[in-house]
Amino acid sequence: METSRLPIGVFDSGIGGLTVMRAIQERLPHESVVYFGDRARCPYGDRQPEEVIRFSEEIADYLFASGIKLLVVACNTATAVALHNLQERLPIPVVGVIAPGALSAVRATRNRRIGVIGTSVTVSSHAYRKAICTIAPDIVVHELACPLFVPLVERGQLDGDHVEAVVRQSLKPLAGSDIDSLVLGCTHYPLLAPIIRRVMGAAVQVISSADATAAHVARLLAERNLRNTDSAKPMYRYLTSGDSASLKVALANWFAEPVVAAAVEHVDAPLVVTIERMVNP
Repeated sequence: METSRLPIGVFDSGIGGLTVMRAIQERLPHESVVYFGDRARCPYGDRQPEEVIRFSEEIADYLFASGIKLLVVACNTATAVALHNLQERLPIPVVGVIAPGALSAVRATRNRRIGVIGTSVTVSSHAYRKAICTIAPDIVVHELACPLFVPLVERGQLDGDHVEAVVRQSLKPLAGSDIDSLVLGCTHYPLLAPIIRRVMGAAVQVISSADATAAHVARLLAERNLRNTDSAKPMYRYLTSGDSASLKVALANWFAEPVVAAAVEHVDAPLVVTIERMVNP
C-alpha cells in the first residue's frame, strides 16, 4: 500500500483522546484512523514517568507495526514525558498535543495570564509552561493538577450535581488568579468543558488542544506529501486494552452514530511486537 493511504495512528491512556480523533476526522475526512485507548492501565497521570514512557513506547511500536503513516500522542501526560523518545524511536512523524494547545492559548489570551489544568504528571513536568513561555516569555502561567477529572470521564460521569461539585472544588485554587484563558491540559477534560466553563465564568476562555492538533496534523501531512487523495470511504478502527463494550458505548454517545462492532477490538496489554518494518529515518 502507498504510504499516503496508510491510516493515522492516535493513542491515549483511555477514551479522552477520542476528542482529538474526532477533530482529525472532521478536518481530514478522507483519512483513515486507528485509535488505541490504554484503558487497562488508565490513568497515566498518577503513574511514574518511567512507566508512562514504557507504555507509550509499547503502543507506538504496536501501531507502527500495524502500518501507520503518522502518530498522534493524544495524551498530554504521554506527550509531556514520552514525546521526544517516540520521535527518536519511530521513522514517521510523531505529533503531541501540548505545543498546539500552548500556541492556541498564547493567541487567545488578552491579559497575558493563562491557566493550565492537567494530570499530576503533566503539571509537574511544566511542559505547558515551557511551551507557552518559549512562544511568549512575558506570559504568566498558573498550573493546577486536577487528578479527579479523568476517573469521572472514564466512568462516563460528565454532568450532574456531584460532577459539578468535584469540578468546582478542584478549580478553587485558580480563584483570584485573574487568568483570562484556561488550557484543558488533558484530552479527557473537554468532555467536562460545559461544567468547567460554568464554574470559571464567561470571562475565561476554555481552550482544548484537539482542534489545534488536528490542524497541525493536516499541515504536516501536506508538507510531507502524505495526504490521502483516494476517494474511497476511510476506515476507522478502535483498539482498547480495556473493556471493548464500554468503548462502544462511549463512541455511540459521543459520535452520535452507530459504530460497526468489528471496528472495536480488545488488545491485551502489555503489547509486545517485533517491528520488522522499522528503519532509520
